Amino acid sequence: MFFIFIFIFILILFSISLSGAYFFIILKYKSAWRACPEWHVPNNYFPKTKVTVIVPARNEAKNIIACLQSISKIEYPKELLEIIIVDDHSTDGTYQLVIDFIKNKKCFKIIKLADFINNKNIGSYKKKAIETAISQSSGELIATTDADCIVPPAWLPLLVSFYEKYNLKFIAAPVNFHREKSVFERFQSLDFLGMMGVTAAGIRLKWMNMCNGANLAYPKSAFLAVDGFAGIDNLASGDDILLMQKIAARFPGKIGFLKNKNAVVRTEAKPSISSFISQRLRWATKSTSYREWKTTFLLAIVFLYCSAIVFSFFLIPFLGWKAAALFLFLFLIKTIADYIFLREMADYFGRKDLMKIYLPAQLLHLIYIVVVGFFGNVKKKYAWKGREVR
Repeated sequence: MFFIFIFIFILILFSISLSGAYFFIILKYKSAWRACPEWHVPNNYFPKTKVTVIVPARNEAKNIIACLQSISKIEYPKELLEIIIVDDHSTDGTYQLVIDFIKNKKCFKIIKLADFINNKNIGSYKKKAIETAISQSSGELIATTDADCIVPPAWLPLLVSFYEKYNLKFIAAPVNFHREKSVFERFQSLDFLGMMGVTAAGIRLKWMNMCNGANLAYPKSAFLAVDGFAGIDNLASGDDILLMQKIAARFPGKIGFLKNKNAVVRTEAKPSISSFISQRLRWATKSTSYREWKTTFLLAIVFLYCSAIVFSFFLIPFLGWKAAALFLFLFLIKTIADYIFLREMADYFGRKDLMKIYLPAQLLHLIYIVVVGFFGNVKKKYAWKGREVR
């Protein structure tokens, strides 16, 4: 009986400590998000920087034309623009679709990754695709997006003016999901809004803990100065956050987040649970390679807190009302904290409609954080776009 009492006491003390830390972190993120200034293109602005937009593509026949059409509508001087599409061994006709689209379009060109690599045992084909495109680029500033994304017309004017004003070495910018067809996809959209807030707030606090490769920019010189993806090229993922952390270490204080609704790049959520889990596992596997202890520490708090909530729920049959009370307390704290933060994000990005599914989204979020957090650190390989990768 004594040992049960000690166990319950330690569990309660540990769980309450985690809930306090989690609540503090969320409030810190909200404060930092609000402190992050919104950027606007200056009046009478004319860019001076040549930009190379890089679009890696593997089996994106369903999406690539819409992506390229959005890029062709970017409001940027053609003489300062270069678009490189990198075909990563596509087998669905992506290459020919791009060839047909870019015909007579001087800014566009496509390269085949297969023409530049001999070694088939590559850790990250996407990193290799970006690296290859950069080696063939003529732009001072590199902007990256994904082949399943839609970029806004003001994308480059916002990125470039921000870059020219502050001489930044790495710029992260917002990505949102759109065209949701189910409650599950709406859950992903709400979750992603939170990630954008964490990205902006983290950069503001100099906690380089998140960004998304679908909307990034960095000078070619900064990429070369940190030796590109060297040292992080063994993982399929990480062309975004791991590169940001490398550049942040080399150029302290030169990382920025472009806060503007007109800079949002949009893509679609995953249609199935299996594709969603596969995506999040791919993201989670890079966590063991983070260069900053603060990022690892924050992730550990989130994972342990969510695990404590789930664990306390499963203790209810054994410990009765004590476990039930602990579960309700921990779940309520998380629900309140997340609501405060996500409501802020939904308001800013004009997606208040997503808050209608907030409560069921909380349950899904809790489960996926525990499942993905665990398997992302123990699972060494997973399938992605027809490949088995690490």
